[in-house]
Order: sequence, then C-alpha cells, then structure tokens
Amino acid sequence: MKFHIDVEMSPAELRKLMGLPDLEGLQQRMLDELQARMEQGVEGYDPMQLMQPYLKTSLAGMDMMQQLFAASMGAAAAKTQRSGSDR
Repeated sequence: MKFHIDVEMSPAELRKLMGLPDLEGLQQRMLDELQARMEQGVEGYDPMQLMQPYLKTSLAGMDMMQQLFAASMGAAAAKTQRSGSDR
C-alpha cells in the first residue's frame, strides 16, 4: 500500500516544524563580512583558503562514491558471469 502526501510549506516553516535553528541571520552576517573583506582587499582574504574545508570533504565524498560504484559494478559483473556459467 502506498500513500502520497503533498505538503506545501516554506523553508522557514519546515525548519520550525523539524526543530532546526533559523540560521538566516548568521548566514547573512557572514556573507556581509565576506563581501566587506573582498571589497576592502583585506590582507588574509584568500578564496582558496576559504573554500579548503569544503573541497576536502567534497573530494573525500567523491572518492567514496567512486569506490562504491566500482564495488557495485564488480559485484554485478561477477553475478552476471556466474549466471552465464550456470546455463
């Protein structure tokens, strides 16, 4: 039996329903500070350093996904070969 329920709500309403904090103010302050640093050309503003934490986790996640796909394809190929030899 399947149930399909459509719920129409804003992201703010969903956050409140799930009990998640509203980080919109914090995010806006961070973006404003980043923009101010970029406009001023403050020393220490290095876009690569800013993105480094995200790149590390993204690349690790991509490696893990590739390993998962390789293992899945290897298992599927082995199953296909076993099925072919049973005939």
